[in-house]
Amino acid sequence: MTDWNAYRANMQKNVKALAQLTPNTLKGLQTLETPLPELRHLDAKTRELIALAVAVTTRCDGCIAVHSAAARKEGASKEEIAEALGVAVALNAGAALVYSSRVMEAFDSTEG
Repeated sequence: MTDWNAYRANMQKNVKALAQLTPNTLKGLQTLETPLPELRHLDAKTRELIALAVAVTTRCDGCIAVHSAAARKEGASKEEIAEALGVAVALNAGAALVYSSRVMEAFDSTEG
């Protein structure tokens, strides 16, 4: 079992070291993560639920560590998180189906 608090702390330490070497990389990410006030149509809890679903589909452990804590802070329940993760599972399955059709098309177009 992963110690997510230790993982998150270690990751943040490593990101800080990377940011000292490439500060514009971190600034760019912070710009992307900070929506403009006039674009805040979703509340913070909803954004964290979306972030967790995306973290699952992109297989980002660091994202899971950060956004799980943020979702808890924003008042997300286990049931809300489970529902958001169900969407992620469905999207991954759907994506696999769509890409499977691409494999069949590629196979059919290959010369034998």
